[in-house]
Amino acid sequence: MRQVGTTATFTIGELARRTGLPVKTIRFYSDEGLLPPTERTDAGYRLYDAAAMARLELVRTLRELGLGLADVSAALARSATVGELATRHVEALDEQIRRLRLRRAVLRAVAKRDSELEEVKLMNRLASMSDEERKRLVDEFWDEMVSGLEIDQGFYERMRAGKPELPDDPSPEQLEAWIEFAELVQDPSFRALIRGMSETQAQQIRDGDFEQPSSAWQTNWPGWVSRAEAAVAAGDSPTSEAGQTLAAEIAAATARPDQDPASPVFRREMADRFETSGDPRAERYWQLLATINGWPPVPTAQPAVRYMIEALRG
Repeated sequence: MRQVGTTATFTIGELARRTGLPVKTIRFYSDEGLLPPTERTDAGYRLYDAAAMARLELVRTLRELGLGLADVSAALARSATVGELATRHVEALDEQIRRLRLRRAVLRAVAKRDSELEEVKLMNRLASMSDEERKRLVDEFWDEMVSGLEIDQGFYERMRAGKPELPDDPSPEQLEAWIEFAELVQDPSFRALIRGMSETQAQQIRDGDFEQPSSAWQTNWPGWVSRAEAAVAAGDSPTSEAGQTLAAEIAAATARPDQDPASPVFRREMADRFETSGDPRAERYWQLLATINGWPPVPTAQPAVRYMIEALRG
């Protein structure tokens, strides 16, 4: 420590010992104009007083918070208040945290799947999509699923109304669900499945064979699933009295007046429809969407669906 008049001053080395900062760092801040020397010795060495030490502590604090040199300089020059800079930095940190969470979700998915390099690149791209890009991906999916087909517009409007909307602070589970969802709607076999369902519906509409089963399913599906789940839990066989009673009610509700609900051929046709519409991937679509959007979980109906299919074929 040196005395210049009544003011105590310090060399860079002394300042480094008192603050714990490396000499190299203090010299860098000084060279950048963030810490101008209070005095210089006859030999040209820089000296700093107590006010400079306080300024250095402020610089260190702002840098530890992640502010760039320009923002630190603006704060010290009072061209921007510390509060304004803090607000800007909070916004930058929020974006950085969002990106880090996306990266963590990708890495978790990679670890689970032991993914190859190309798949890792794809997952990273999917995770980095904006809200608009996510919604556009779903719109394009459904556009392709019904292109050129005359289908039940109300049904497909309900299908495409559900859009993935990640919150500003998504959980790891929501991010992982989005990655899986985006991969699902781009999977060729899943697209072929849904396109096939659309084509079948269009054919049923042309043949006048769509409205009755569709209406019956909308009205009765929850009750049928509930009864099938109860039968599965009770250990009832699909060919048992309970299973065949349920199959008879399903057939009766879905048959047109010109169809025989007791006909084995008709029941097998209904079983085929159940098998197609009850594909686990179609169910997974809505389970993932529920996770992404924070909706109530969508429980699996697969055991109940299998039970009803086997009962109809029994």
